[in-house]
Amino acid sequence: MTTTFATTRQDAPTTRSAWYRVALGGVAGWLAGTVAVEAYMALGRAFGLPMLAGAPGASAAQPVTPMHFAFGVFVCTFWGAVLAYVIGRFASRPARTFALTTMLLTALSLASPLAGAHTAGAMKLFLASGHLLVAAIVIPTLASRLPRQRR
Repeated sequence: MTTTFATTRQDAPTTRSAWYRVALGGVAGWLAGTVAVEAYMALGRAFGLPMLAGAPGASAAQPVTPMHFAFGVFVCTFWGAVLAYVIGRFASRPARTFALTTMLLTALSLASPLAGAHTAGAMKLFLASGHLLVAAIVIPTLASRLPRQRR
């Protein structure tokens, strides 16, 4: 009489489910962040804020459109999800490591709007506040998809 045992790879489903969890968190964060920043932009327009900004070193300010905000949120959320997945795979405390890392990256991202050439001071603060608004939505959304401790 022979007995056969079915062997399964235990790490593949875990890896796949971890990626799906983070990817779904990224989509949720992107949608929520985009809705929030678009509402924030509408509020700025309602108060008469000139929606003109120039990149650091630019010769003139350019109009800031809703697509700029949506695309910026998408790019940052995409790379945030990739970072969350990598940290989730290798860090001993993934959620905490991700939150601290992304808070530092958010602080660094404030340099871009604050250094904008030919941009009104109020618009610089408005854009920097937009960074903080999106980060306050996307970071916890992605961090909640990560385990507190790795086994």
